[in-house]
Amino acid sequence: MTESAERGAASPGRDEEAVRRLVERFALDLTEAGMSRMPARVLVAILVAEKGELHAAEIAEFLQVSPAAISGAVRYLTQTALIIREREPGARHDHYRMHDNVWYQSIAHKETLLRQWERTLLDGIEATGTGSRAAARLAESQEFLEFLRLEMPALLEKWRHGRSSASFSRPPGRDTP
Repeated sequence: MTESAERGAASPGRDEEAVRRLVERFALDLTEAGMSRMPARVLVAILVAEKGELHAAEIAEFLQVSPAAISGAVRYLTQTALIIREREPGARHDHYRMHDNVWYQSIAHKETLLRQWERTLLDGIEATGTGSRAAARLAESQEFLEFLRLEMPALLEKWRHGRSSASFSRPPGRDTP
């Protein structure tokens, strides 16, 4: 078995057509949340890869797109720290994988962004006049973002604790609340 075939080898019970539908569905969800379409598709393709890593050519083949489309997507995903580009010693091609705990890390690093948004909104409150309706909307937005930023550490700690005690694990196929 080639390295490429071994990396993508299907597990027993894997329904490739259902996996492809999942990739497109979750990529659409990510797109609706603001991510560009091709990076979203690439991220989900890596997420569902059995070995958890793929070469650019494997991604292009799986998604049935050109290698050029993959190039821009992986550049975006590596710059945003959602995936890692690696190369095995002596290998000729890079492969891509998701960071461990990528969703946790992504959320944990939003504090700086939330602080920046809060500062900008505070400037906006001053610019629109503190008694104006626009200022009230900006203030509500700023207060909500501050609330998220202040609550996020406790929420992340709860996740870390839950993961270590396996209290969040669910059997495969169980619906989420």
